Amino acid sequence: MQLEFYKYQGTGNDFVMIDNRSNFFPKENTQIIAHLCDRRFGIGGDGLILLEKDQIASNLATTTDFKMVYYNSDGNQSSMCGNGGRCLVAFAKKLQVIENEATFIATDGLHHATIDEEGLVALQMIDVAEIKISSDHVFLNTGSPHHVQLVDDLENYNIKENGAAIRYGHLYGKVGSNINFVKQIDDTTFSMRTYERGVEDETLSCGTGATAVAIAMNVLAKTTATSINLNVEGGKLVVSFDKGEGKFTNVFLKGPAEFVFKGTIEI
Repeated sequence: MQLEFYKYQGTGNDFVMIDNRSNFFPKENTQIIAHLCDRRFGIGGDGLILLEKDQIASNLATTTDFKMVYYNSDGNQSSMCGNGGRCLVAFAKKLQVIENEATFIATDGLHHATIDEEGLVALQMIDVAEIKISSDHVFLNTGSPHHVQLVDDLENYNIKENGAAIRYGHLYGKVGSNINFVKQIDDTTFSMRTYERGVEDETLSCGTGATAVAIAMNVLAKTTATSINLNVEGGKLVVSFDKGEGKFTNVFLKGPAEFVFKGTIEI
């Protein structure tokens, strides 16, 4: 069949977007999803995202605009993707599902977002309370699990080799974790690079990772700021939050979400 798709990217994190409000897409076929995300034989993307109607919320009389269903590029359904969520908000606006504000459900719960005239999307992430601090890293869940580690020479650091070693190592077992390596630039700015599970390689950006890094740097007292700039390989993101009683609330991830192209492919 002919599949209509849209391609979006948020600071280099790129996604295949599909309007699945009619529930036509073969969601259980991981091979098709992996093929669509393949950069040589398919469309190419760090993941695939379906925009669907939120049937559960409708039944519970909860007001949502849509549901987000996210798949890693290996074809498997995964945990929350921050940049993917921001791109999905831009996609929903293009489809005229929303105007400038959205409320949607994802695998980690309810999300609110706004999109401005310049295409910058601010996405509310989940509250974070449980943070594990170790001698050389911090671990926390920002919708997806993240390992955060400071390194000296970030520019020349072997992200794929070192990231894979930790992702598959004794710390996280079979489930694994996303791995973020960080360098401090100034009091409010950090550079980061991320090895993403499911992609099994470095990506140009990771939204839940940027959120994790911002919170981790605050927890480690590397910054007292509650609005933090993150330099990722594909651009710049801003993470802001409120902090109180060991809990981070009103967590927002903000950055660009851009339409790349639209097309059809036979599956």
